[in-house]
Amino acid sequence: MTASLEELEERLSRLRAQLREARRARDTAATSRIRGELREVEAAWERALDAEEAAGGTSGEEPATRGTTLPAPASAAHPVWRGRQEKRSAQSAVPIREQVHQSLTLLGAPASPKLISSVYEAFFTEPLVATKLASLRRDEERSFSAQGYARPYYICAALTHDRLTPARGLLAVSVWPLERRIIAPLSQRADFLTHAIGTAEQIQRLSAAGHPPSEAAWQLLGRFALNIPGACDSDDLDPERVVSAARLEAAVHQQADDTQRRASAERARTQLTDGQQLFGATPLHNTLRNAGHVTR
Repeated sequence: MTASLEELEERLSRLRAQLREARRARDTAATSRIRGELREVEAAWERALDAEEAAGGTSGEEPATRGTTLPAPASAAHPVWRGRQEKRSAQSAVPIREQVHQSLTLLGAPASPKLISSVYEAFFTEPLVATKLASLRRDEERSFSAQGYARPYYICAALTHDRLTPARGLLAVSVWPLERRIIAPLSQRADFLTHAIGTAEQIQRLSAAGHPPSEAAWQLLGRFALNIPGACDSDDLDPERVVSAARLEAAVHQQADDTQRRASAERARTQLTDGQQLFGATPLHNTLRNAGHVTR
């Protein structure tokens, strides 16, 4: 029998508590096992949420022109956001944290508030008020400090590879692997290419489903393509060409970038608390760490 959202959320909470205990005990085998279970349950939670939304969209409401239903995710490692079909009134607006989560999931890598806002405007049914993003990460950090892993995800920070502090102006999703949230010297270019691929693939999905992408979506893809060699060699903007060109360039950077990210992520896991791994180390923490006074 398929578990309900509430049951999955309770299981997520239990697993995260178990993960904390395993990490504190430095039990690497248990930590690895629990992380694997967490990934499976998180993927199940996403599928259950999609199913609930799809069931709620069959009441005869007129579908929105943007934010259409997308195919099920090909893998848990690269989830695809299923856009909301129903038109929403101002009273039932999507919470800002969920709007950001939708945009970041589509992009697939840490992004700036400006890009997050542009993506939401291009693909979803409501405007994203960018001014609300200024305090979102701080609000999420306070919530995590008070409740721990009570929520399925948090909007958190990308981390600098050297100091493990919050990367200025970049937001990420807490359920992403730590390596994916590290910003090393090559990461901003690598993430730019990931953003381009995510945008192009979303346009392909919408087109295949018979829902023409908005003009804003095409303009966004065009801005990406202009900065990727070989992505726009003709007058026609072709999402498939953008994906191919972006992947070709990404392969050039991938090995060096992955190596730096993995090294920084391993250092973060041994030096930072759970909260600091999500929201970054403080300058005082770095000062003590460099002096050899930080212990786990």
